[in-house]
Amino acid sequence: MRQIIVCGHLCLDLLPGMPDVTLEAMSAPGHLSEIGPLMYATGGCVSNTGLALKIMGADVQLIATAGDDVIGDLIVAVVRRYGGEALARGLVRLAGRASSYTVVLAPAGTDRIFLHCTGTNADFGLKDIDPAQIQPGALFHFGYPTILPRMYADDGAELAQVMRMAKARGAVTSMDCTLPDAASSSGRADWRRILAVALPFTDVFMPSLEEALFMLRRPLYERWRTGDQSFLTRALAEEIADELLAMGAAAAGLKMGERGLLLKLAPADVLSRRQGDVARSWLPDAGRCASAPAFEVIVAGTTGAGDAAYAGLLFALVQGLSLDQAVQMACAAGAHNVEAVDALSGLRSWSTMRMRVERGWKTR
Repeated sequence: MRQIIVCGHLCLDLLPGMPDVTLEAMSAPGHLSEIGPLMYATGGCVSNTGLALKIMGADVQLIATAGDDVIGDLIVAVVRRYGGEALARGLVRLAGRASSYTVVLAPAGTDRIFLHCTGTNADFGLKDIDPAQIQPGALFHFGYPTILPRMYADDGAELAQVMRMAKARGAVTSMDCTLPDAASSSGRADWRRILAVALPFTDVFMPSLEEALFMLRRPLYERWRTGDQSFLTRALAEEIADELLAMGAAAAGLKMGERGLLLKLAPADVLSRRQGDVARSWLPDAGRCASAPAFEVIVAGTTGAGDAAYAGLLFALVQGLSLDQAVQMACAAGAHNVEAVDALSGLRSWSTMRMRVERGWKTR
């Protein structure tokens, strides 16, 4: 089986149990709120997508950094639990550095609030990636340039170098994002310009709908934030996919949560110049736009759902599945994810997920 390398952002999520704590109580100075046990789990693309792929049965390698602190110890322990010592060896511990972590606050009746420490991710970049780790024919997935400062500095110059290097090594490349803080340096970056220099070296790019609106349709993103979703149409989704293809991606689409997933392929002449299975598996569908609805589930949590969906798409790609099958399995992976509170507990092996789909799993 071809190897999938998942590279980039890694952190530890700290989730205090607070089902009865209100936002008002949290904002009252001097007020003590009793909470439940603290849950913790690794977060970020390297964990969420990489370990999801491992659970599915993929041959995975991780490339990320962590500090030599207790947070770093917990990160390594979680990775070792899911992937064994071999997978944990892909994490480089940096002496004297603080690891990245996120405190996830979930007050009753309110959307989650995130407090994030960038830690060693602050200077993660090309220097941390050994080209020898990327063998010809591998799939190289780079995660969360939106919160890796070196990746969005200088209009994405180093991000383009990373993706170009992976392509030069003979890898099929993909990239995923997360929504940046609008008030941060990442939120103020020119993401249309950054994508324009990185996507010519990116075979597959499938951000979430919210991320795509933030990067490419900011006025619509502001409407989205107010709860107005009346502008969301299939035509708009395809328009955004077409723009991403025009920037250089070979396959571009959107993760749309309960609306499912959409992925569009570049024309045959573009796909045929790409390496590996992007051309071989999907060339018959060149120029097509495929979509799949979300599966019916009881939602327990949405942490890492988009990362799991991306993992499903990547595993389908290395398995040689058709475009329609790949999109369907991406939705299946995302649906399994949301059946558990954390990012990994709901996931199952690839064969188990396919069996559930083939037995007639109902869609929304």
